[in-house]
Amino acid sequence: MMRILWNSLKKGILSKKIEKVSASPRYEETGEELRSLIIKKFGRSLHIREVDTGSCGACESEIISATNPIYDIQRFGIDFVASPRHADVLLVTGPAARNMALALKRTYEAMPGPKFVITCGDCALNGGAFKDSYYCTGDIGRIVHVAAHIPGCPPHPLTILDAILRLIGRID
Repeated sequence: MMRILWNSLKKGILSKKIEKVSASPRYEETGEELRSLIIKKFGRSLHIREVDTGSCGACESEIISATNPIYDIQRFGIDFVASPRHADVLLVTGPAARNMALALKRTYEAMPGPKFVITCGDCALNGGAFKDSYYCTGDIGRIVHVAAHIPGCPPHPLTILDAILRLIGRID
């Protein structure tokens, strides 16, 4: 302990200044357009319940990064909720493992109407790399009705934002 303290005093504080990082102008424009559309159509924020049906975690990582201080998707009126009873949109990732099919269906049924399902990532579209596995149903559309899909493996936060914008734009 004394050696560590002595080395710290001898060398000084070793750190470097972090440069300011911000999202792209296109992300900001898409987010502002989405925020005005959400207020116009819902009159409040849009609530999303995310369900992982057996993904590798890459899509969840990008969804989480959409909520970090750089992208901050919540400032555009999008909230992630823990209960399907509070959700407007069900965001599904993964190739739909057989043991998650019933849980996904029950989560969908627990949501109040009108409700929408968005699949996120290539695995949710057709099973992706796992589509030939015996344990994979392959397509979320076989379990619940899918309104929109976010392509990519994993999709960028801008792609996620853009897909939500397109879905909300189609809702009457």
